[in-house]
Amino acid sequence: MKQQIDILAIGAHADDVEIGMGGTIAKWIHRGKQVVICDLTEAELSSNGTPNLRKEEAQHAAKILGVGKRINLRFPDRGITGSHEQIKAVVRVIRQYRPRVIFAPYHIDRHPDHGHTSRLVREAVFSSGIHRFQTGEEDQAHIATLNYYMINGIHTPHFVVDISNERDQKMDSLLAYKSQFRPDNGVITPLTDGYTDAVMARDRLFGKEVGVQFAEGFMTTKPVVIDHDLLGEK
Repeated sequence: MKQQIDILAIGAHADDVEIGMGGTIAKWIHRGKQVVICDLTEAELSSNGTPNLRKEEAQHAAKILGVGKRINLRFPDRGITGSHEQIKAVVRVIRQYRPRVIFAPYHIDRHPDHGHTSRLVREAVFSSGIHRFQTGEEDQAHIATLNYYMINGIHTPHFVVDISNERDQKMDSLLAYKSQFRPDNGVITPLTDGYTDAVMARDRLFGKEVGVQFAEGFMTTKPVVIDHDLLGEK
């Protein structure tokens, strides 16, 4: 069943979207926007937790942010290849939900899956707008704007979103992934060593740059049209 939503946020693993734009999602949902999260893999190769536990944590995190729909395409973890079949699968999602804006991980990232996802989504967004691109289903071409959120690393953003009021909500969504960030019994990974604090420190840094407490940074594929926000209006 086709829908018309505002935002489709795509990540390689459950928790990617929350890390990069959890506060922005919460902000837009507060404003009545419809958001769908799409995880590409079940993160079955993660050092801590299990796929089933990760699914439970992902649904809990989505609920904290107010997201009503979260799907998983079950691509193999470390197997995001950008194959024609994977492109078609993402195109089907885009054409089903028909979002106005799509978000994917920024391609410069220490985790190869995030870079592969970035390139795969860009391919899918382009292909989705081609009327003769076939997915095996009766779907119609759909064009959407593509932007990128950051997972690992700090890059000079093209634009930021003030999440000062959503800071706690974002942190709660991250802490829903206890198996990843604060496991009771598990191996030490970069995620278990103050990772969530580092994420919020980055948001604080971006916020400081624009005179607010916390902000999330984004990269664009084309210039952003400014209507009234340049004047500081809400």
